Amino acid sequence: MPIRYKINVLAALKEAGYSSTRLRNDKLIGEATIQRLRHNQSVSYDVLAKICELLKCQPGDILEYVEEQQENTAE
Repeated sequence: MPIRYKINVLAALKEAGYSSTRLRNDKLIGEATIQRLRHNQSVSYDVLAKICELLKCQPGDILEYVEEQQENTAE
């Protein structure tokens, strides 16, 4: 996928005082979404907005576009 996380989101949240337990208990981010973040999978814009709110940052601080390598197929 050409969009990827620049940072470990869960580690950054934990550093900001938001452990996985707190995220779940305070209903900030659900367990399924936490698992998606653990596996570097995409999340919704709403979740991305919540992460930006909690970390006081912009989406570009979290995500980056990386051009995918295309296989060179010689005929």
